[in-house]
Amino acid sequence: MPDVIEERAGAQVLVCDPDGPPVATERDGLDLIGAAFLGAEVVAVPATRLDEGFFSLGTRFAGELMQKFANYRLRLAVVGDISEHLAASSALRALVRESNAGGHVWFVTDLDALDARLRALDHRAGREA
Repeated sequence: MPDVIEERAGAQVLVCDPDGPPVATERDGLDLIGAAFLGAEVVAVPATRLDEGFFSLGTRFAGELMQKFANYRLRLAVVGDISEHLAASSALRALVRESNAGGHVWFVTDLDALDARLRALDHRAGREA
């Protein structure tokens, strides 16, 4: 399946193909951002597409990629099981915890969990309006 934009829980989401090209460089991230500009507000990237360097915070790739998405006002959702990476790094655990508490970058286990986050965000926005 190619990367496709679909409506999920009231948001336009670029759902990336798990078998698509790896996201290993800043340029790869910009390619996803460019694809999202066709109408998505969230980019759901399978964790399996992210280069191992993303999960090794010393490379700074995660921070750079997350900042690019923030600069373009797009949400990034890393979708999939990253438990092995979390077990190996307390810094990554802290990053995931902090990111999940915010509204711009989320680490979720699957697309259903992303839908739940989007519904909760929509619900909070509706209550505040």
